[in-house]
Amino acid sequence: MAASLWRAVMGTGAPSAEADPTGGVDFWRAPERGGWLDKQGEYIKTWRRRWFVLKQGKLFWFKDSTVTRASVPRGVIPVATCLTVKGAEDVLNRKFAFELSTPRETMYFVADSEKEKEEWINSIGRSIVQHSRSVTDDEIVDYDSGQPAAGDRS
Repeated sequence: MAASLWRAVMGTGAPSAEADPTGGVDFWRAPERGGWLDKQGEYIKTWRRRWFVLKQGKLFWFKDSTVTRASVPRGVIPVATCLTVKGAEDVLNRKFAFELSTPRETMYFVADSEKEKEEWINSIGRSIVQHSRSVTDDEIVDYDSGQPAAGDRS
């Protein structure tokens, strides 16, 4: 009892599913896309080169390209929370730049070539579409009446 209380207080117990930022994704195996990108820091706006892995609706980044089961991601973005992914060369005045925006923030990245930039934008865009929650017919509201627009296809 005392040991489990100690683990609960100190946060050293077994992590719950909610506490696991990887969401149980085997990021070290067969990524949908992987490669080097420069990422702008969230608070201190310096650029850091990071290895990115896109898999099962999550974009992970690491300090180096040797990603194993024991690797700890430096960060993870659930792409279902993303609103847009698009070129940002004009915003940053940097070649091969693109941005990824969520309701809370916009993150900036720079690829090594135009081809890589386009491939990342396309891969992330596909993943956003695949993993975003789609609105069901029951959730469509007729704003004139405030009622669900059941069967209304006009």
